[in-house]
Amino acid sequence: MKKIVSLIIALLSVSVLSAKGDLHLFDVNNKDGSITTEQIEKAFVDAGFGIGVNSNMNKPFMIQFKKTSFKVFTLLTVYHKKISMDLVAKYPDFGVFMPMGVGIYQGNDEETLHVSVLTADAQAKILGFDDELIKSLEKEVLAVLSKSLPNSTNKLSEDSLKEENSLITKYELNLDGGDLAEARENLSMSLNNGFQLNGFVVPSRLDVNKSLTDSPYDFYETISICKLPVIYTVSLTRPEAAAFAPCSLMVYKKKDEDKIVLGFPAVHNWMSSAHVENKEATDVLLKAQKQFESILVEATE
Repeated sequence: MKKIVSLIIALLSVSVLSAKGDLHLFDVNNKDGSITTEQIEKAFVDAGFGIGVNSNMNKPFMIQFKKTSFKVFTLLTVYHKKISMDLVAKYPDFGVFMPMGVGIYQGNDEETLHVSVLTADAQAKILGFDDELIKSLEKEVLAVLSKSLPNSTNKLSEDSLKEENSLITKYELNLDGGDLAEARENLSMSLNNGFQLNGFVVPSRLDVNKSLTDSPYDFYETISICKLPVIYTVSLTRPEAAAFAPCSLMVYKKKDEDKIVLGFPAVHNWMSSAHVENKEATDVLLKAQKQFESILVEATE
């Protein structure tokens, strides 16, 4: 009996030790509002990061929904000018984190500012591969946040929910030996029309290929995509999911392939990693996923 009890305790101990969430969550007292998103952005820039967007979402929240639950709700996206570029040169799919999200938020009735960012293990899970460079990137991100958020606490989010759907959605446009410049132009027009018709906003674009040495790609760009009703609705119950917004659509062509690849992190990541279970939030997320997929299907037909 003692051996059985010991075994159960041992198994429980392993389970507890291995249990961990997908998000780093920083909390810091900001009663006086002295910590700003501009300061956090500058800390990233000073540490060798590039910035995708730094978007104060309260303004569009007030315009479209006439209210906000936050003193601060900012979507900041960043990429490391060396490590992130090395990763995307080595692994095409890393473009879904070019740039990666940093959610910054503080409720109207809160004295605490919160920051959420994906762990290296979560990125590896989503990508389907692991590399020490991903750990190195995480180390740099955490160092910036620790420095820019003095006296903050850092914990992991609760265990992620099980997710059976693919965490990256990908489509391919076969060129069949056709003209690349013409194909890119037609693809761009189709994407832009689809985004506009379905209410998606494009806050930034990043020409990744310009920063790659001896690039294996003819071109590689990422397009930041967001949809205001999605961000607003999810923020009401799971603001930490801001680490996924805006999402990055990677669009690239490898030199040794006759196809253009498009891909983005599926909304199932939001539901799994950030525990988005509220029906209204899951409905708006799944609708956005379906719309985004339809845009890419039409663009690659």
